[in-house]
Amino acid sequence: MLTNVFLHRRSRAPVMVVFCLVFTSGLIAQSGAGQLSGRVTDSSGNAVANVTVTATSVDTGQARTAATGTDGSYKFDQLPSGNYQVKFEAAGFNTVEIPSTTVNGTASAVLDQKLEAAATKSTPPQENLPNAPSSSTTAPTLSDLGLTPEQTQGNSREQALLDKRTHMLKIHQRMGLITTIPLIATVATSLNAGGKSTSTSSRYLHAALGGVTGDLYFITAYYAIFAPRVPGTETRGPIRFHKAMAWIHGPGMILTPILGILAFDQKSNGEKVHGIASAHAPVAIVTAGAFGAALLSVSVKF
Repeated sequence: MLTNVFLHRRSRAPVMVVFCLVFTSGLIAQSGAGQLSGRVTDSSGNAVANVTVTATSVDTGQARTAATGTDGSYKFDQLPSGNYQVKFEAAGFNTVEIPSTTVNGTASAVLDQKLEAAATKSTPPQENLPNAPSSSTTAPTLSDLGLTPEQTQGNSREQALLDKRTHMLKIHQRMGLITTIPLIATVATSLNAGGKSTSTSSRYLHAALGGVTGDLYFITAYYAIFAPRVPGTETRGPIRFHKAMAWIHGPGMILTPILGILAFDQKSNGEKVHGIASAHAPVAIVTAGAFGAALLSVSVKF
C-alpha cells in the first residue's frame, strides 16, 4: 500500500480545495446513467416479440443489446448519458436504424418503433435438367461455405467483450467519483499538516487520508486498465483526452506519496522540508490537476 502524504503550503492549499470541489461537482452533476425503453409493433399495431434492439453509443462506440418480450416492449437500464444509435432487427421485417437518440440521467427516454414486413422474393421454377439436385436436397451449411466455427461465433464473442468492458468501465467511473471524497479531505487536512505551525496528529491524519485516496485511486485504475479491448474500436473525443491525462496523474500518484514520505520524516524530525522532498507539493498539485481534468473531460461534452 502506498501512502499519499500531501504537505501543501498554506498559500496553495485553499486553491486546491476549490479546484477539486469544482471538478467533483461538475462530474456528479453531469455524469450518470439513464433509461431507454419502448415498444415495437408491426404495421397493424400488433406487438412484435424477439426483436433484437441494439443501442450503440455515438461517443464511445460501445453497444448493448436487448430483446423485446411478448408485448413488444424492451428496456435498457443504466445507460451512460449521451447520444445513441438504435437499430431494430427481426426475422421477416425490414431492419430500421435510428441515427441518434439522446439518453440522460434526469428522465427516461422512450423510443417506440413500427416495423414493416420484408418483401418476399418469388423463386423462378427450376428446369428439369439432368443431374440437377432435387428440391429435397439439404441446403449448404456454413462449413460448406468455407466459414470456420470461430468465424461464425465472432459476433457473440465481441458482444460478450463489449458487455464486460461496459460493466468494468461503469465501476471505473463510480470509483473515480468516490476517490474524489478522500482526495478533498486530504487536501483540506494539509492546511495543518505542513508549514511552521503543525502537529503530529495533523500529520498522521493527513497521511491516513492520503493512504485511503491512493488505495481508491489504484482500484479505480485497475478497472480501466484491465477492461477488455474490442478489436477495431476507435478512441475518440473526450475519451482520448481522458486517457492522455492518465499518463500524467498515473505516475504522479506513484511519485507523490514517495516524496510525501520523505517530507513526513523530515518534518517529524523537526527539520525543514528540503532536497527532493520539497518537490512533493508541486508534484501533488500537477497530479491533482490532471486527475481533475480527466474527470471533467468525461462530464462535459466538447
